[in-house]
Amino acid sequence: MTGQTSAISSPVGLIAGGGALPFAVADSLIARHIEPIVFALRGACDPLQASRFRHHWISVGQLGRLAALLRAENCRDLVFIGTLVRPALSEIRMDWGTVRAMRRVLAAFRGGDDHLLSGIGRILERDGFRMVGIKDVAPDLLMPAGCLTQKTPDQSAKADIAKGQDVLRALGPFDIGQAVVVIDGHVVGVEGIEGTDALLARIAQLRADGRIRAKVDRGVLVKAPKSGQDLRYDLPTLGPRTIESVAAAGLAGIAVVAGNTLVAEPQALVGAADASRVFVIGLPA
Repeated sequence: MTGQTSAISSPVGLIAGGGALPFAVADSLIARHIEPIVFALRGACDPLQASRFRHHWISVGQLGRLAALLRAENCRDLVFIGTLVRPALSEIRMDWGTVRAMRRVLAAFRGGDDHLLSGIGRILERDGFRMVGIKDVAPDLLMPAGCLTQKTPDQSAKADIAKGQDVLRALGPFDIGQAVVVIDGHVVGVEGIEGTDALLARIAQLRADGRIRAKVDRGVLVKAPKSGQDLRYDLPTLGPRTIESVAAAGLAGIAVVAGNTLVAEPQALVGAADASRVFVIGLPA
């Protein structure tokens, strides 16, 4: 789908991991008179937040139970949303639905996170469901184009942004990560399986250890979807915590792709960025 929210059928099934985004999406749907039903992943989804909505608990790997619940709730359209630590195959609680799809499940696990999510999505689509993206169900949560903050990038930051975009385009086919840190033209960190917050903590530690000698308030965190990525799954995400980590790492700002980046708590994010003198800019897709 390509953002045609009128084509979304109610209710929408939210397969919810951790963080605040599943519930921001649910609130966005309610505001447009579309009912959300949360299918909360055990060990990831916040129980207190899930209790605000009609919900069911499922374990990772229970594809048969999930499909049965989705049909019982008359959910045709589904969204994956929220954080989830990639499980090992040995940690998955398989039911008969998963066992019957085992060949396709194993194929989904061969590759990075985007390959895994899209592979599971294809299994659900073969069962008659439709995977949709945030552009379809909650476009108001996507990063707009332009600078959101009082501070704007200077020429040095713009050059770092351009280099970061080049690096991410080159790495995209390898499904490595969605973020890179560039300081004064030098690539000092690439996101791996640890995620963006851990990448920024590593940059902060490298500064503390004297391995990064550039002045504070130099350098940019650049985030973008991987090239060829199915944009229904695992979009880059920003929130107030990202701002705190960028400031702690001594960077000047953040650049992300407008329309293809989720923004959690946008008012709090902008307030935190202005207080920390960090810029946040949405780049053309």
